Amino acid sequence: MKITTCLADYQNQQHGSDIIALMTEYAKDPMGGQQDLSDTVKSQLVENLARIPGAVTVMAYDEERPVGLINCFEGFSTFNCQPLLNIHDVIVTKDYRGQGISHRMLEMIEQIAINRGCCKLTLEVLEGNQTAQHAYQKFGFSAYELDPEMGKALFWEKML
Repeated sequence: MKITTCLADYQNQQHGSDIIALMTEYAKDPMGGQQDLSDTVKSQLVENLARIPGAVTVMAYDEERPVGLINCFEGFSTFNCQPLLNIHDVIVTKDYRGQGISHRMLEMIEQIAINRGCCKLTLEVLEGNQTAQHAYQKFGFSAYELDPEMGKALFWEKML
């Protein structure tokens, strides 16, 4: 096994196919909601990622086989008046988990964020995904809290 990481090129057809394959696997996983991606998402995701300023995807490969992916989007911290990089998807294919692949991809993402002048990395993780929480904590992430009396931040959504 020889794991390599790279910055995805959204114009590269192989990278595009690999992004869709890994995102599909993730979507079908209990941590991804257990539902396949729609045909529209499968046909338009990579093209739309390419149009988003600040979008970045890091991929991990075992030889030619795609085994991991992290999708990130640049945001902005008003309190620090600097950009930040939000980690939106972290995927390691099932039979490659526990081998430090997410850590290697996170190292690459961290360097990209530093190069962009970002003040921090952010992410959200499911309460029940203890394995991912442990990996993120090991990498240096912690719950977001401004004032202990107010508690930790919660991630909410409203579908439109």
